[in-house]
Amino acid sequence: MPEGYVYVDENLQDESSRSMNMAELLVRCLENEGVRYLFTLPGEETLGFMDALADSPIRLITTRHEQGAAFMADVYGRLSGKAGVCVSTLGPGATNLATGIGDAFLDRAPLVAITGQASLNRRHKESHQYIDVMAMLKPLTKWNASIPKPEVIPEAVRKAFKVAQTEKPGPTHLELPEDVADESIDDADSLTPLFVQAPVLPEPAPSQISRAVDIIGKAKHPVILAGNGVIRGNASAAVRLFAQRFQIPVLHTFMAKGVVPDSDPLSLYTLGLRDRDYAAIVMEQADVVLTLGYDFVEYAPCLWNPGRDKQIVHMDVSPAEVDEHYIVNVGVLGDLRLSLELLGAKLAPFDPTWSTVARKTVLDGFDAELPDALSWPIRPQYFMRQLRAALQPDDVVICDVGAHKLWMARMFPCETSNSCIISNGFAAMGIAVPGAIAAKLLFPQRRIVAVTGDGGFLMNSQELETAMRLELPIVILVWRDDGYGVIRWKQQLRFGRASGVELGNPDLVRYARSFGAAGYRVTEPSELQSILREAFQQNVATVIDCPIDYRENLRLTERLNRLAP
Repeated sequence: MPEGYVYVDENLQDESSRSMNMAELLVRCLENEGVRYLFTLPGEETLGFMDALADSPIRLITTRHEQGAAFMADVYGRLSGKAGVCVSTLGPGATNLATGIGDAFLDRAPLVAITGQASLNRRHKESHQYIDVMAMLKPLTKWNASIPKPEVIPEAVRKAFKVAQTEKPGPTHLELPEDVADESIDDADSLTPLFVQAPVLPEPAPSQISRAVDIIGKAKHPVILAGNGVIRGNASAAVRLFAQRFQIPVLHTFMAKGVVPDSDPLSLYTLGLRDRDYAAIVMEQADVVLTLGYDFVEYAPCLWNPGRDKQIVHMDVSPAEVDEHYIVNVGVLGDLRLSLELLGAKLAPFDPTWSTVARKTVLDGFDAELPDALSWPIRPQYFMRQLRAALQPDDVVICDVGAHKLWMARMFPCETSNSCIISNGFAAMGIAVPGAIAAKLLFPQRRIVAVTGDGGFLMNSQELETAMRLELPIVILVWRDDGYGVIRWKQQLRFGRASGVELGNPDLVRYARSFGAAGYRVTEPSELQSILREAFQQNVATVIDCPIDYRENLRLTERLNRLAP
C-alpha cells in the first residue's frame, strides 16, 4: 500500500457516509419524525420504498385495502396527536386512500399520506394507471407536494408533519415518482433529516379576557359547548376544573365526548341530534354560550342558534369561521388551558340551581326512554348500558357511521376524553374496524371495541384478516338490522315508507370464524353481558352479531316531537 494512504474497510464505514437512494433518505426522515407504524398496501411504484423500510424499526402494517390503511392512519392520528402515516401506489391505490384522507381532513386528524407515482418520463402523455393525484388530493389536504429530487426530501417531510400536526390538524400528502425514489445519493452526509419543532401556542390578549369576563359574568343561563379542539389541545382537565369551579353546565359535540365525565353533575352529554333532543332544550334556554375548541363541521351553528339570540364567547386557537348564526361577541385566541386559567382568575361562580335543572332535563329524558330489559330485538338504550358495564373508563370504542352512531353519540356514557371516537366531520362509513386496529396498536393493554352497523362492517370487514395476522384481540359489535338503518329512518319520516335500503347479510358468526376469529350471536337480551365478558377474554379478534330493534328510531322521533315548544 503506498505511503500516505489509509486502508478503510467499507463494511466499517459510518452508515451516514455511504451511498443511499432517495427512498432510504425518506425512511430516515420518517424515523426522525418518530413514526412507529406505517399503514400500507404495497404496489409496483413503491417497491424501492418498501425495500428501504425492511431495514427500518418502523413497523409496516400491511392492510387488505388502501381505504383501511388511510382509516388506520386517521384514527391513529386522532388518538395520539401524532400524524398517522399511510402509503399507497399510484392510480387506484391513491384513489382508494382518498376517503380516509377526506375523513382526516374534516375530523381534524393529523395524517401524512405518501403515494407512489409514474416515472417523470411518462407523465406528459397518456400512461398506464397515471392520473394527477396531486390535483385529486388538493381539496382533501392542508398541503401536498411532489418530490422531484433528493435535496427537497428533508424539508418536504418536515413540512408535511409540521403542517399536519399544527392546529387545525389534518392530512398532508407527498408524492414519490418511482424513478426519483430509485435515484442514488452519493454523499449521504449532505442530506440529513431536519430538527423536529412544534409551534408554541400564543397567549390570549388580556383585553379579550376582560371582555369575556364581562359578558359571561352577566349571564343568567351560561353553558359551555366543548368541541374536539379541547381534546386536541389536552385541555379536558382544565375544562372540568373550570366548569366545576364556576358551576357552568357542559354540552359536548359528538367528537368531544368525555371532556367532562358523564357521571359529573355538570355534564349534559352531547348536542348533535338534529331532532329537538333534551340537550337542545337546555341550549334553547342558554343566554351565553362559551364555545371551547368548537368546530362547525361537528354541529352547525344554525342548528343550536337558529334565532341568532345567543351571546357567544369563542375560545380556540383559531379565529371563528364566518356564519350568520355564529356572530362572536368576543373571541379569545390562544392556548385553551391558559385562556381558562386567566378567565377563571376574574370570574365569580354561578348559582348551581341552573346547572342542576339543566342536568335533570337531560337525565329525566334519558330515563323515560329506558326499555324493558327483555324487549327483543335489543333496543339501543339497553345495548349501551350493557356495553358500558363491560368496559373500564379508559377503554376505547370506535364508532362507525349510521343509526348506531347517533345512539352511541347521544347516550353512551363516557368518563374520559378520546374513549369514544366518532367521525362527525366527514362521517365516512367503514371506519370502525380499521380504526379499532389502529387503536389496539396504540393501546395494547386497553379493551378496544368497534361498534358498527351491518352496512359499515362489510365495507371494510376484510381488515378482520389484518387483525388476525397482527394478533390483535379487538371486539367488533355489529348492530344488525339488515338495512341502511339511518336512511330508512329518514325515509320513513319524510315519505312514510322505505326504498332501496334493504340488505342481505352473510352468517356473521361463520364469516368471522372463516378468518379464524371468534364469532357470537346474541339470541336474547340476557345473553349480551355474558357474551361481552367472554369476548373480552379471547386472544383473537371477535365478532358479535347483535340484532337491534331500529323501530326505536321512530319511537325516539315521536318522543322528541312531543317536546316541541
